[in-house]
Amino acid sequence: MNVASSSPVEAQRNPTAGRKLLTFLLAVLVLGGIYLLPVPEPLQRGGNLIELTADGKTCLAILAFAVTLWVTETVPFAATSLLIVLLIPAFGVASFNSVVAAGFGAPVIVFFIGVLIMTSGFNRSGLGMRLVYLMLSRLGTRVDRVLLGILVAGSFISWWVTDMAVAAMLLPLGVGLLRDAGLRPESGSNVGRAVMIATAFGALIGGIATPAGTAANIVAMAQLRQLAGIEISFTQWMAYGVPAAILMVPLTWRVLLWLFPPEFESFPISAAAVRDRLTSLGPLSGVEWRTLFVFATVIALWLASPVIGAITAGRIDLPIEAVALAGGIALFLPGIAVLTWKEAERDVEWGGIMLIVAGLSLGLVVFETGAARWLAWVLLGGIAGVPVLVQPFVIVLAVCGLHLLFSSNTVTASIIVPILVALARDLGLDIWTVVAPAAFASSLAFILVSEGPTTIIPYSSGYFSIKDMAKAGVVVTLIAAASVAVSVLVNRMVFQ
Repeated sequence: MNVASSSPVEAQRNPTAGRKLLTFLLAVLVLGGIYLLPVPEPLQRGGNLIELTADGKTCLAILAFAVTLWVTETVPFAATSLLIVLLIPAFGVASFNSVVAAGFGAPVIVFFIGVLIMTSGFNRSGLGMRLVYLMLSRLGTRVDRVLLGILVAGSFISWWVTDMAVAAMLLPLGVGLLRDAGLRPESGSNVGRAVMIATAFGALIGGIATPAGTAANIVAMAQLRQLAGIEISFTQWMAYGVPAAILMVPLTWRVLLWLFPPEFESFPISAAAVRDRLTSLGPLSGVEWRTLFVFATVIALWLASPVIGAITAGRIDLPIEAVALAGGIALFLPGIAVLTWKEAERDVEWGGIMLIVAGLSLGLVVFETGAARWLAWVLLGGIAGVPVLVQPFVIVLAVCGLHLLFSSNTVTASIIVPILVALARDLGLDIWTVVAPAAFASSLAFILVSEGPTTIIPYSSGYFSIKDMAKAGVVVTLIAAASVAVSVLVNRMVFQ
């Protein structure tokens, strides 16, 4: 009784709680409104009838409800994700068991868990910070070279470690350099702007290079397997992602120097001082050696698994998910013991795992009910009229635009990949070469600070504004679209 009577009072005292309640009610109204709408007439496209079924309309209602809560963060991401798992069977679109199997039962979940545990070990061992100092000791302390070093280090580490963790790892290094130079937050320094934006952009760029870079990659691979029966190996992903990432780094470097010209040439810290900091870390510790061994083994197996399968005629099967999970488990084993379970529990983003579960479940039912096909023709039906050489560029820009609405890499991938799989099938296009640009663009959130933790972490330092990042982000988004398009087209010419 006390709880019930105090709720309105609490809502009045806490305007945020009141707004959240109204937003939640709005999401419910959106859900109910779309659900109660009559089924629209079939679309006529190219002589084909594209029908939206009643179940498909229900899926779109649940999707709109979920996106409203995800974008506004009215309810925590993880709680919204679990609610979706309940809503799909509640509306009779699919059985509860099939929804759970599509999400929690997907092998990609253990892949993500393994990668997050390895990320925790990488950070706690000190190996990441050593790698960054090693890079700086080679490049020197000129501002332009340090900026390039941050982009290169952030990008390369993010090939193997989730991009959010890389941004968190580089943040103290960047802030330390700026404070050594006498630059304080909100000082309006171009050097401060460039260095801290590079901290975010380097990690985002590297995140597309391998499946381990970000959760959006994992969602895209899982949906390709579920919806189209297409297995993308680690090396197949790298064939598209690595060239695009490598192209982006120097171009992004030049853009940051152009938009934020440094007010001084070198940081007031000598190359010798950087080397001294590196020396102060001492030789590689036992924990670092063990972490390095686990990472090197996992990466080698990821890259070699197709070759091993071919040589053994399939008798030895090394799924990348199993290798990732084995790598994470190895960090707890006697003789290695890089992590304790309590440390891993604190470091692993369990809410991100729930988001992937919901994305996979929702993506599957949106696809199977035909809602993805209908939505594909409504949103991107004109892609067939775009020249083949320009299609990847257009897809990247379209997905980056959607990302501004969805504010989450995983949410964007969960929504856009089923749509493009359906569209590619209808138009007779190669599914992977259509989905690949979208999968990459799902994690290339360069424009708004609020699009994800990888950008929020450096923004929290206070050295750049939302406007600063948006200005750089628009240009870098165009660069990303061009880089991904070049990578896709080169791969088409080489492999087709």
